[in-house]
Amino acid sequence: MNVLGIESSCDETACAVVQDGKKILSNVVATQIPFHQIYKGVVPEIASRKHAEWILPVVRQALQEASLSLDEIDAVAATNRPGLMGALLVGLTFGKTLAWAAGKPFIAVNHMLGHMYAAHLETDIAYPYIGLLVSGGHSIIAKVSGFDDLEILGTTIDDSVGEAFDKVAKFYGLGYPGGAVIDSLAKKGSSAAFSFPLPKIDKGEHRYDVSFSGLKTAVIHQAEQFLNKGYEKSAENIAASFQETACKTLVSRLLRAVEDTGLKTVVAGGGVAANSRLRALLAELPDVRCIFPPLKLCGDNGAMIAGVAYHFLQRGETSPMDTAACARIPQFKRGLANLEAFGRR
Repeated sequence: MNVLGIESSCDETACAVVQDGKKILSNVVATQIPFHQIYKGVVPEIASRKHAEWILPVVRQALQEASLSLDEIDAVAATNRPGLMGALLVGLTFGKTLAWAAGKPFIAVNHMLGHMYAAHLETDIAYPYIGLLVSGGHSIIAKVSGFDDLEILGTTIDDSVGEAFDKVAKFYGLGYPGGAVIDSLAKKGSSAAFSFPLPKIDKGEHRYDVSFSGLKTAVIHQAEQFLNKGYEKSAENIAASFQETACKTLVSRLLRAVEDTGLKTVVAGGGVAANSRLRALLAELPDVRCIFPPLKLCGDNGAMIAGVAYHFLQRGETSPMDTAACARIPQFKRGLANLEAFGRR
């Protein structure tokens, strides 16, 4: 079964064709980074206009690289939540229209389910496992029992980790996108230069939660207070120390989840899963198997959307043509899987 997946939730116009939820026949991503760099962040209006301009040629290229015609596509999928509303609407509307015109089933997919599925595209992974979903908008630790069955254990109580990276990079004028720039600079600095504070969230239902607001404030406004003797306040040292603290914050909560559930497999997903230091720290966890998507599948892409859609199709589930876009998802709740949050409608 060949599924065409469209992803346009932020600033990447992406389309891919995936066979049987596993084999990537094509994976085209048109990035808007050059258009947003001058603003040091994504401008929603620019993102929407670029999606509208690029969506047709990107879809055509994905079909061409897969050596398939539209008639040979069995279903069309597109992201419908969460993300920038204008950006979502371009991909969702195009996907629904394409499916309707071609007489194909349509499946709306939650962007976050896509990120959590990305590693499955190249690795056979058995359920259940502990999922770490880290991106510009989300920081989630969950027990994953199926492709759409996530039990939220912890999340951020303020900023996401990706947001913290972007804001620190923007304040110091390091460049955009912030995550990649800080990761690169950190390799030239010392993580021992600054002793930035770790969040103190240790009890009750917040046992697995993370917080990055205090760390962001310390790095931006109070860096001198945490500078250790013998080190200078250089961009490289700030990047290395900040990255180390942010990654250890995530890993400490993740390790609690592993210990409490007894699940020894951890699967990461999302743009921050590409961070080299996070990958190194997770790989060092004793008696834990850590699985990452390849770097090309950490960022937004259509392959992860098509992969998830295949499994919905296998259950006989499709989406109606009046499926709406949703910029945000409901506040995450602990306990049972968040069908409302992770649902497609």
